[in-house]
Amino acid sequence: MSHEMIALFMFSSLLLMMITGQRVFGAIGFVASLSSILLWGNGGSDMAFSASIKLLNWYPLLTLPLFIFMGYILSESGIAGDLYKALHVWMGPLNGGLAIGTIILMVAISAMNGLSVAGMAIGTSIALPEMLKRGYDKRMVTGVIQAGSSLGILVPPSIVLVLYGMIARQPVSQLWLAGVLPGLMFAVMFIVYIVVRCKLQPELGPPLPKEERNIPLVQKLKLLQAGLIPLLLIFSVIGLFMMGVTSLVESSAVGASAAIVVALLKGKMNFKVMDNSLKQTLNISCMFMWIIMAALAFGAVFDGLGAVHAIKSLFLDQWGLSPWGILIMMQVSYIVMGMFLDDTAMLVIVAPLYIPLVIALGFNPIWYGVLYTITCQIAYMTPPFGYNLFLMKAMAPKEINLMDIYSSIIPFVIIMMIGLGVIMAFPEIATWLPEQYYPKR
Repeated sequence: MSHEMIALFMFSSLLLMMITGQRVFGAIGFVASLSSILLWGNGGSDMAFSASIKLLNWYPLLTLPLFIFMGYILSESGIAGDLYKALHVWMGPLNGGLAIGTIILMVAISAMNGLSVAGMAIGTSIALPEMLKRGYDKRMVTGVIQAGSSLGILVPPSIVLVLYGMIARQPVSQLWLAGVLPGLMFAVMFIVYIVVRCKLQPELGPPLPKEERNIPLVQKLKLLQAGLIPLLLIFSVIGLFMMGVTSLVESSAVGASAAIVVALLKGKMNFKVMDNSLKQTLNISCMFMWIIMAALAFGAVFDGLGAVHAIKSLFLDQWGLSPWGILIMMQVSYIVMGMFLDDTAMLVIVAPLYIPLVIALGFNPIWYGVLYTITCQIAYMTPPFGYNLFLMKAMAPKEINLMDIYSSIIPFVIIMMIGLGVIMAFPEIATWLPEQYYPKR
């Protein structure tokens, strides 16, 4: 059997196991281990062991549980709720003001947490009831929360970009910087859409009633102070790291420690909060580690087969595609896979093929990491089987049905596709900040 057929058989076996509902790490690890044994005999059985040793030697992996722990402590301490109260008062008088405030809230949550799921959970529990109670269109608000939460895997400290950096062997610091401007660009595009849409159709996002707007300036300023704590936390994590005061692992430890201090100062730290946060952190961290270990074994088999060179030859020599044509095909494949898989699963399945190919074609792997995260989030929100769509349905009240969720996300998907095209056409949007901080020598 040719190497190309072996690679195709591995992918088809993997997708079949995914469709049948097997756990991601189990499916990837099983196919990798079985393939290595069938290809190389007893020597192939060492591949999974080698992957586990390589995983344990990754010092930056310590950042994952610390960032995840920080996010759970912050969600329990009520910081997001305080920040939304301030945004509620300051933005409420505008048409669509609460929706604009929700996007700003999502950016802050993303910069404190790094997971899109956390943003959606906080948005559905805090922002969604407030907007529905004040007459906002249910399709508008569900779309806003889904789009805003998508910024969680782009704005630093993005957990997905940390994983990408580990698997692609790219510096996480540069990936974080590369995600800043695209993340803010998408936030601005979402806000512009909300402003224009609510200007044309004021009934979609009515302003707050006058009695809620008539608040003394002193009280408004007091509420605004709630936004200072998130800014300090963001500085403690991102600012110290970018200034070179702390390393990546040290910055995650500073963020986790700062979150605990904030929870203590707010009187929200108790045994239950700590117990829940530790259990959730352990659960998610172990899931990520199993997936990464399985991905390393899977990638090692592909390296041994030379599948990367075979696919490059297929695309360039036999199909005659240009490098940009290959890149677009990659993005389309992410959108298709995103209808069935989450971002981590997509990354570990295709990373052994795509990332070496991207580098071989002459593209910047840092820039490609940003394209990957954006495309994954578009895939998450694309009907009929987008991951975020069903997550939103599970969290939303009963009055919001699946068709409402489907229709709510269409304008935001179009906006994200436009933004993706802009970043593909102007890579400097993603690469400018990393090049300023880490100039080529």
